[in-house]
Amino acid sequence: MEKRQIVLDTETTGLEVSQGHKIIEIGCVELINRRVTGRHFHQYIHPEREIDEGAMEVHGITLEFLAGKPNFSQIAAEFVEFIDGAELIIHNAAFDVGFLDAELLVLGQNYKAVGHMCEVVDTLQMARHKHPGQRNNLDALCQRYEIDNSSRTLHGALLDAEILAEVYLAMTGGQASLGLSSDSRIVGQTTSASAASDIRRLSASRKPTPVIRANDEELARHDARITELEEGAGGALWRTSVRQ
Repeated sequence: MEKRQIVLDTETTGLEVSQGHKIIEIGCVELINRRVTGRHFHQYIHPEREIDEGAMEVHGITLEFLAGKPNFSQIAAEFVEFIDGAELIIHNAAFDVGFLDAELLVLGQNYKAVGHMCEVVDTLQMARHKHPGQRNNLDALCQRYEIDNSSRTLHGALLDAEILAEVYLAMTGGQASLGLSSDSRIVGQTTSASAASDIRRLSASRKPTPVIRANDEELARHDARITELEEGAGGALWRTSVRQ
């Protein structure tokens, strides 16, 4: 049976949904059986409110840029159709799901909360469990798993979703490269040829894991230590078993 997963990211007008902040960009990458299909959902959204200066410094999206873009109600049906029934992969899922649920709630009973349509996997919680006490933001995970994020000068929902897909597959033992085919299909809108070029980048090949062997001095010290253990314990089990 096919397993469909959607790696999702959003950009918003500010940090607190309780203060009426809204979604201004949604980016989604589709995986089927842990393989990238090349099918995406990407949409810029006019929030019908101002964007906090701090948020603009993070994602670089201005209200002027969003002029003429649809509001959430105009793209909701297409977005819900894209994610419905899939497992969502989100970094810091409570943030994105909180904003999505707030947008869907305004639209009334025709739309369900995200948790009623999809299972949600939080890669931030996954990373904290796997790497306790370490930095686990997306940039730190890219460095840890040797994933190229050089094009991530600003946050962008679709580019971040593509990078997160690589991080998720690496954390869970999956494929190393997410190169997209020439017939990749994007649902929704992108901004320009240059943005599409950034989004459809090819992942850099991972470096092979280095093998570091002990030198002669280290081997001699190791052998001397084993001899000490033999003398103190009446023989080392691993040497005894070899001799037998």
